[in-house]
Amino acid sequence: MEELKVIYEDNHIIVVLKPQNVLSQGDETKDTSIFDMVKEYIKVKYEKPGNVFLGLVHRLDRPTGGVMVFAKTSKAASRLTEQMKNKKFVKKYLTVVVGAPRYKASRLEHFLKKDEKTNIVTVVPRGEDGAKQAILEYNTVKTVDKVSLLEVQILTGRSHQIRVQMSQIGTPVFGDSKYGGDVLAKGHNMALWAYELSFEHPTTKKTMKFKCMPPIAKAPWNVFEKEINLKEQI
Repeated sequence: MEELKVIYEDNHIIVVLKPQNVLSQGDETKDTSIFDMVKEYIKVKYEKPGNVFLGLVHRLDRPTGGVMVFAKTSKAASRLTEQMKNKKFVKKYLTVVVGAPRYKASRLEHFLKKDEKTNIVTVVPRGEDGAKQAILEYNTVKTVDKVSLLEVQILTGRSHQIRVQMSQIGTPVFGDSKYGGDVLAKGHNMALWAYELSFEHPTTKKTMKFKCMPPIAKAPWNVFEKEINLKEQI
């Protein structure tokens, strides 16, 4: 297990890098999650006895890496959760997809339904029982050969949302075996990364923005090293 990377921390929040293939929170597999890692970090650093409070504000799919914020107090947790409901959280992702979208930039709206037994999400008709609306906006940064680098902003937080919606338009996420993106990418990590997160601090009300770039030394990110470095500087 990788060592926890803390990006920012104060008395109310802690912002960390979630490595790829690590759970956001524990499940039936009993594998260590980033939630567990952050709780242990706080317990050890501040020598806290007993159970440590930590508020899970949002999640990333297990194969997705990137920036996450946790609340260190119940007040911070409730205020950040409220921001999530009011769409004041801005979450941006970088992804490499197989192929190139028909439109360079677009807004995608689908209705998604998750099969809890198989952990597979499908696009279904509006109004179907269990269907949830999923909305995202994407912009194609660059296309090289058979892959494209996209910046994606999600406007709803649905399970596997980016993966399913990009697959639905014929450009699955590179390395995503569940939704058809492993044609060119067997053995590679899925190329989906939560690179930017901004929100209002729960107590100071100051706008906070955090960035964390994908591992550009690894494929397929290395194809777009120049473009990713530019995103980091902006």
